[in-house]
Order: sequence, then C-alpha cells, then structure tokens
Amino acid sequence: MRLSELIKNIGVIQLAADDQCEIGGISYDSRTTKSGDAFVAISGFETDGYKYIPAAVKNGASVIICDRVPQVETPYVLVSDCRKALALASANYFGHPADEMRVIGITGTNGKTTTTYLLKHMLEAELGAKVGLVGTNGNMIGYEFIHTERTTPESFELQRLFRQMADAGCTHVVMEVSSHSLVLSRVEGIRFAAGAFTNLTQDHLDFHHTMEAYAEAKANLFTMCDVGCINVDDPWSEKMLSAATGKTLTYSAASDIADLFADDISLTASGVSFKAHYNGRLADVSLAIPGQFSVYNALNTIALGLALGMELSDCADAMKTARGVKGRMEVVPTDGDYTILIDYAHTPDALENALKALRATTSGRLVALFGCGGDRDKTKRPIMGAIAADNADFVIVTSDNPRTEDPQTIIDEILVGLRGKETPHKTICDRPEAIKWAIDNHMPNDVILLAGKGHEDYQVVGHEKHHMDEREIVAQHIEKRNKT
Repeated sequence: MRLSELIKNIGVIQLAADDQCEIGGISYDSRTTKSGDAFVAISGFETDGYKYIPAAVKNGASVIICDRVPQVETPYVLVSDCRKALALASANYFGHPADEMRVIGITGTNGKTTTTYLLKHMLEAELGAKVGLVGTNGNMIGYEFIHTERTTPESFELQRLFRQMADAGCTHVVMEVSSHSLVLSRVEGIRFAAGAFTNLTQDHLDFHHTMEAYAEAKANLFTMCDVGCINVDDPWSEKMLSAATGKTLTYSAASDIADLFADDISLTASGVSFKAHYNGRLADVSLAIPGQFSVYNALNTIALGLALGMELSDCADAMKTARGVKGRMEVVPTDGDYTILIDYAHTPDALENALKALRATTSGRLVALFGCGGDRDKTKRPIMGAIAADNADFVIVTSDNPRTEDPQTIIDEILVGLRGKETPHKTICDRPEAIKWAIDNHMPNDVILLAGKGHEDYQVVGHEKHHMDEREIVAQHIEKRNKT
C-alpha cells in the first residue's frame, strides 16, 4: 500500500516523506517493527512511543507517524493525535472491513459479556447470520474461538480481526466496547449500527479518577451509533441519551415510560421470565439465567434486536433457547448437597447483584469467596468487603490478581469494610487453598460463590500469568476428598 493511501483522512499536519512510497505494514511496538513498516509512536500507560522511534528506524521502519518531529533523521508524518491516527490508518490498511458488516457495540460496567453472547445467539438463531464476537471472554469468528488479552483490542489488532471476520463471511459483529477503548481511540472511525448502555457503577477509577469522567467515556459510544439502546433505570442514562447523535431506544424493568419495558417479572432458581412490551406489541420472554440482572440483559439484547429491525416475537423466541456464558453464574459440579458457582463479579455492584440473586434461591448458607485486583481501583476494596458482609452468611476474603501489589495488603484493605459487621469471615491469601477450605467446611445446602475470576483460567502475580482454573481446583479437590 502506498503511504498516500495509508494516511488518508488521518489528520496530517505535516508530510515529510514520499507519499508514493510503499508501506509493508503498521507497527506501534518497535520490537515488532519490520523493514518497510510505518511505525506509529503512540503513548502507552507506562511509556511514550516517541522514545522508541530510533529503535523502530533501526529495525527498518520506512516512515514514522508521530505527534512531534523525530530527533533522528527519518521520513515522518506529523499528526495531532497518534492514537486516532493508528486507528484510522489501520482501517485504511485493512480496507475498512467494518463497513462490510453491521457492527453492534455494548458498553457499561456490568452485563456486557452476557449481552454479547445473547445477541450473537439471537442473530444466529433468528437470522441465520454468521456473527463475529469481540469481548472479555475472547473473540469468535462464527464458532471459531480466538484468545484475547483485552476486552477491546488495540485498534490495529481490532481492524485485522474485522478483516478476518469479513473475509470469513461474517455479516454482523457484536462487541464489548470498554471505556478504555473509547478514551484511547481504539474504536475511532467505526460506525456502529447499534450501541447499548447496560449500567454504570464504580470501576476503573484508577484510570478515569471520577465517575463523571467514566460516564463521559461510555457516552462517547453514542456519538458513533445509528441507534442507541439505553437502560433508563440507571441514573447515568441521561448522560448517554444527551450524547446520542442518532436515534435512541430506551428500555426499563421498572417503568412503562420506556420504549421497551418489562412487567410480570418472575425470578426463580432456574431463570427469569417476564412480559415485554414494545410499540403496542407483547411477547412472553424467558431466559434460563437466574437473577434480576438477567431481566436487564434480556431487555438489552431484545432492544438491540429491535434496533436492527427484528420483530419482538423473534427476539423473545431467541431468549428461550439461549444458554449461560462461561464464568457468569456458572454452576460447577460438586459431590454433595451444596452448590458452587463461578462468577466474574469484580465490582461492588456486580458482587451485590450476584449475591442478591443467589439469596433468593438459597436455603442454606450463602458463602462469598472473593478478592480484589492489584494495581486497580483501591477505593472499591472496603466497599466490596461491606457488600459481601451485608449480603452473605459467611465471607472468605482471598486473593484475585494481585499483580505488583502485596496480596495481604489488598486483603487488609478489603477487611476495612467488614469492621463492625457481625457476618463471620475468614482470610486465606492463597486462592486455591481458600477454595479448598470452602469445600472442606461446607454445610448442607450451602451455596458458595467464587467471585471475581469468572472465565479467567489464570492468576496474574507480578507481571506474569500463572495457570489457575477454578473449575479444575474444585474438581481435583473433590476427587482427592473422595479417595481419602
């Protein structure tokens, strides 16, 4: 590809290179830069890509895209925003694959992953579509699974993934759109056929610092959508509605003033059911995932289906055949009269929702086992401790992904929230040992919630990932117990 094609519409301030030169690829990490690449000097969380321009040049970069004139002799393209330039140049490089499919984005604190899977199922079951998925659990091209490190990949990897999806015949892409990706321009230049807002509760304040800034980031999605589907039961919904530049479709499980609303809601241990109302039409909806949050996830999915032109009855039919998502209220086999569930709940709101959903169907004790991630928002740690104490009968505080922090220090900060609470608790820093202790000390009809890790099959200690699958820990320990 010629440089002139690569840099089209990326906001060039100064061109100090031959725009007819051939570009072999794009890189933003000097360690992976190859001969003939355009190197984009973006700033990361810990370092500035500008520092690595000399290394990129040494590795063969033919042109540098940067926001400051390089200090080494090299052809360059000066732009005002390197992150936006990377996103737009990547779209140019891969031939704008997003334009060949209908892209649907879901943002919010909780419910994104489940909604993406429910919508993928709906589009496949009712339209016969081949659907790509981008999200926390991983990426999918149809039924092919592709591992991922981020909820929303960096823009170059995202555009490459879109190209793979389009070439494989995908007609739709359903993706989680994180607040980080919106702030860091990973989805810059993508037009979403529909977008959805689930809810906003405390998370990622280590990055955004304030809830207002966090909400502002989420609201950016609705400047990029043809239709925005908004949960008006959430107090931040007005922020999303005011940001929307396209049509909006509101939904609610608490009021009939929304475009789409639910009533006659029934919550059971096996799932939820309700009547959905939209434009004078009515449909019976059932979803085999328990908890009040499942009502919202179903409504969110149906709203997106309606935004894409589907019929309410077809959307409702799809919910009846949908199944759960790995790491989201996932039941783990046990050997007796107790239940173990794994859930990704790692925010105060998600933990509270999960425990309240289980409380309604628990005849024995409700046991909450959880920790908090290191190098992340510290303010939520005592809050989650208090929520666990207020909603569980027994609390086990353990480690999550400590990263570069001392695990015991994280636990101590969680324990602040349990001060003055009557709920009994135990601390076991080693998470596998904590899970084993919970199994060994269970009582009849206990429900044990392993919260925080969800789909993850690893633990991050320092900067390294170590294999740790809670399903395996449970199965192996139960097998060992039965042999003794």
